[in-house]
Amino acid sequence: MENAKKGKGAMLDFSYPYIFVRLPSHELYPGCCGTSHHTACRFSAYSLLGTRIRDQAFSYKGKHLQLTQAGHILWNAVTAISHDDAILKEHLRDLQHNCSLTFGATPTAGVGILDKLADLLKHNDDMNLRMEIADAEKLLQSLDDGAIDFAIVESSFDQGRYESLLFSNEPIVAVCGTGYEAPEEMTLSELMRYRIIVRERHAGARRILEHKLAEQGYTLDHFPARYEVGSLSAVKGLACRDCGIAFLYETSVQKELADGTLRRIVVKDFSVMHAFSFLWRKGSMYRALFTQIYDQLKD
Repeated sequence: MENAKKGKGAMLDFSYPYIFVRLPSHELYPGCCGTSHHTACRFSAYSLLGTRIRDQAFSYKGKHLQLTQAGHILWNAVTAISHDDAILKEHLRDLQHNCSLTFGATPTAGVGILDKLADLLKHNDDMNLRMEIADAEKLLQSLDDGAIDFAIVESSFDQGRYESLLFSNEPIVAVCGTGYEAPEEMTLSELMRYRIIVRERHAGARRILEHKLAEQGYTLDHFPARYEVGSLSAVKGLACRDCGIAFLYETSVQKELADGTLRRIVVKDFSVMHAFSFLWRKGSMYRALFTQIYDQLKD
């Protein structure tokens, strides 16, 4: 400030973006509980920002502080900058130690890339790896928090916040145990006579299945019974034990189809195909690195 008074120009405070990206408001972190502690933290951080940033990035709705359209743009930009800073620090540490790879994948994507990932690790035997397996919503949050560098997901996402490349298009197929009494081919209406096994509500494959069923005028309630379990392995385990029919990504049941513990059912008037995306924070200066990893992991 003293320099500004002397006409030398105000020095840019590089702490502003990092203060901004950590503001624990409901707009920035939708899971924030809204307690008095979080409110105090929010206004304490808010007061550290320059007047110009506060005036353009925030507005009040009643007593609640919220981001403006300009604030959302700024938050997306500084989140990418903050994440790049974390990657840069990691790379500087790698100059003295082993290199590292930190990313996330949904359960199905994680299974599908194991062979390519193993090849990558064998050719880089000094590499440290941290791979987070979670649903797409949690992975996107981890990406925003800078906990992972990139993610492979099958769900929709905000194109304005992430840069992405098509990783693969995967069919979702109907499978059951070899002893389950169901024909090898049937129509969608005939399928409604059988028990169905699905993942929990927020799982990507289930949401895609429900969307495709709705296009045909059906819901999961049209099945006579529904078994809902919380993991891919549990769904496959029940299907292998002749408990019903499951819709799963073909890549996730290749082994079971090959060894005969599961068999495929062809639903003649119903097909499901969905894209997997490889994505990272938009505006990252590490785009070239991410595309290089993409090329190595992609089939």
